[in-house]
This record gives sequence, structure tokens and C-alpha cells, in this order.
Amino acid sequence: MTVIDRNHVQVRGDGQRAMIFSHGFGCDQNMWRFVAPAFDGDFKTVLFDHVGAGRSDLTAYDARKYASLAGYADDLVEICRALGLTQTVFVGHSVSAMIGVIASLQAPELFDSLILVGPSPRYINDDDYIGGFSAADIDELLTSLDDNHMGWSAAMAPVIMGNPDRPELSEELTNSFCRTDPEIAKAFARVTFTSDNRSDLPNVTARTLILQCRDDIIASEEVGEFVHQQVPNSQLVVLNASGHCPNLSAPDEVISAIRRFVR
Repeated sequence: MTVIDRNHVQVRGDGQRAMIFSHGFGCDQNMWRFVAPAFDGDFKTVLFDHVGAGRSDLTAYDARKYASLAGYADDLVEICRALGLTQTVFVGHSVSAMIGVIASLQAPELFDSLILVGPSPRYINDDDYIGGFSAADIDELLTSLDDNHMGWSAAMAPVIMGNPDRPELSEELTNSFCRTDPEIAKAFARVTFTSDNRSDLPNVTARTLILQCRDDIIASEEVGEFVHQQVPNSQLVVLNASGHCPNLSAPDEVISAIRRFVR
């Protein structure tokens, strides 16, 4: 099976430049359905599912390869090379923001620009770094996920999504979490929430835009500011959106910010 089939890669759009959209934990490429089409006229838009998510080939999941975010970054690089892409615009949500950072360091010629939506290089607090969670918090989160995947999904999705006045958004995220293979979800959660990519940030050479939401329990404004300070020549835009998934809750804001950055 080729990487195109393995990761259910979808290519649309009419442009010469490529814009790649990469989804977060417990999601799939469908989470970009309100954003990606806005760029089909000017870009070749590329969407894909991480192995273990969406319509990817679940049999391709390798616990050793995907024991770190580097395994997912390898897939991203492989997708670019299979499609003959260079100097792309990469748009990564949540954990995919760091996957994009890692891939850009592996193969800088493939990435002209990085757009990081709700990025966090480390979720666990450390000395004077505020990641938003204590080690005990993360242990409790992962234990809860291990014990009851469905219950965890139903409880956490509304917290992650925010926007309590729009319950349909939380319901969509809950359903997305529940569709994910439980064993793969547990492993990906552990990789995501115990990762530490702070040392990668100063080495980024691609133009970088950081999109930060208000009241984001997963990636706070302090984290967004940290990423901005660590990535050379980066831009930080604080959206009026709240929660962790502006690609669903505030797609027009996301589209406008991206357009201002790439034109």
C-alpha cells in the first residue's frame, strides 16, 4: 500500500503551491471541511489522516514507529515527497503543529511556511514553564482514557471544544473521539501529552504563524506566547475564538488569518 492510500491522502484545488492540512488527536481530515475549501482556488490543498485515524489503514499502525511524534512527521515528509511537493504551506492543528515543526526540521526544503493552530510543545509544567497541566493531571487523564475510552471521550470533548452554547460542536468532537480505535487512541494520547518539543522551536527556519484561541484549556495563551518567543521571526495572532478547535468553531477567523499570512 502506498502512502497515498495508507494515509487516505486527498488532493484538491487548482493552485501551483500546496497547502497541507493536518488534524489533531482523536480527529481526522474532516475537521478541516470548513477551512480547506476556501483555499482550493489559489492552492493545491492536501488533506490526510494520521495512521490510526479516519480512513487511514489501521493495519499500518506500528507501535514502535509511532512511539514518538517523529513517526508521524516521517509520514508527513513521505506524503510530500510522494506528491512531488516542495515549499509547501503546512497547517497543523494541536499536536499536528509539533508534527509539522519536526517534519520541517527533517526536510526544510519541503516547507516554506508553518501555520500552527493551538500549538503546545509540552503539556506538562516544568520549572518556570507553564504547559497547563501537572504530571499528576496527565497521569490521571491517561488512566481515565485507559479505563474507559468512551466515557473519557464524552467527558473531555466538551471541555476541549469549549463553546458550551454550541453543544453540536462538542457532540461532533465526542463522536470523532469515539470512532478512533481505542488502543491506538490510548497510545497516541500518551505520545501527545508526554511529548516535549521545546528544544525544536528555536531551530525552525520556515515562516511561522501561530494562531491562538482564548480560553483554550489545552494550549493556553501563555503557551502560545512561549511558542512565539521561541520560534524565530514568528507571528502570533490571538483569535477571538474560544476553545481548542477554531477550525470548527470559528472557521472564518482561521481562514482570514491564514489568508493575511500567505498572500
